[in-house]
Amino acid sequence: MKFETFNFHPDVAAGVLDAGYSVPTPIQDKAIPPILKGCDVMGLAQTGTGKTAAFVLPILNRLMGRHNGSVRALIMAPTRELAEQIHQAIKTLGRKTRLKSATVYGGLAIGPQIRKLKRVDIVVACPGRLLDHIGRHSVDLSRLEVLVIDEADRMFDMGFLPDIRKILIQLPPQRQTLLFSAAMPPEIRCLAKDILKNPTTVQVGTTAPADTVSHALYPVAQHLKTALLLNLLGNTPTGSVLVFTRTKHRAKSLGKKLAVAGYRSASLQGNLSQGKRQAVLDGFRDGTFQILVATDIAARGIDVTRVSHVINYDIPSTPEAYIHRIGRTGRATRSWEAFTLITGDDRDMVRAINRIIDSEIEQRTLTTFNYNVPASIRDDIPQRHRKPDLKFSERNKGRNKKAPRRDYRI
Repeated sequence: MKFETFNFHPDVAAGVLDAGYSVPTPIQDKAIPPILKGCDVMGLAQTGTGKTAAFVLPILNRLMGRHNGSVRALIMAPTRELAEQIHQAIKTLGRKTRLKSATVYGGLAIGPQIRKLKRVDIVVACPGRLLDHIGRHSVDLSRLEVLVIDEADRMFDMGFLPDIRKILIQLPPQRQTLLFSAAMPPEIRCLAKDILKNPTTVQVGTTAPADTVSHALYPVAQHLKTALLLNLLGNTPTGSVLVFTRTKHRAKSLGKKLAVAGYRSASLQGNLSQGKRQAVLDGFRDGTFQILVATDIAARGIDVTRVSHVINYDIPSTPEAYIHRIGRTGRATRSWEAFTLITGDDRDMVRAINRIIDSEIEQRTLTTFNYNVPASIRDDIPQRHRKPDLKFSERNKGRNKKAPRRDYRI
């Protein structure tokens, strides 16, 4: 099947052509026809399957030819990064349509958003800031035709379901509703039952990662993780690399260590201002940064086609999170790699991941790496990158007859 089969409006079809799309992905093939018919849809698909275009294209097609001066489509996303990604997809695919979209999320001044909301057809929003606009009466949703809730499982993980239910009360009951999720915990099933009317369910690869990704586990002691990561990066041909850590502090710290080691790296974590977050994302997309270190929540919504490797510095907390993470590489028809550094404490999670992907992931070791360095020796960064703390040495100068001790703190 080709995109011509969907018989999109000529201006929408032109956007598809300009974007270089030719053959729809499985989720697009299954989801677009019922959405075009006006059916409610529950889509089960992992990150990286093309689901954004699966709902953006039918929405653009539906909104063509009629402009009523109010918001006609609302897309809710869990993070500002995903909201921007969807907004960019709308701009790219809808550039010939004259339809306008705007993003709404916290961390930015609300005034410019209020002005934009007066003249857009599509709003892409995070729940918290959208509720703020609803409370201010700065957005008119009374004539909404289509609602999309994207990555509903992550909405639940981040505690947004109460906000979503408050928003739903403000929307016209006669609308088309589309819900997309990579997993279906009980809370999401309950939400889907409440808001979808006779839905068509489309499911693509929700229990396994993209088959274009090859996996490998690298056992290592906790104190040698950074040293192994540097060795791995130095011996692996890579493009852009996305590294996941468990905490914000570790993301920031590891990003700095990689920079000290000579890599063009940056970190993405929740303590950054919106301006800095956007600068980091833009730098990763355009190649200014080769390596991006991020937490799960901070990285949600990143869709960078240049990513060649995803490296789990810390193993994820659930098998589903593993699939979310590695869904950012191996997109379309490209075959790339996902590496996970594991310690002895990670055995149970490794078994759970093996079960969900229905395969036993290969475990590898590096012949060029010394796995026997004791924990008492800080080996995070090679010696040539370490710099002595001269201020510490000067403070101790003259206090005793011994040579001043140098502090090689990292």
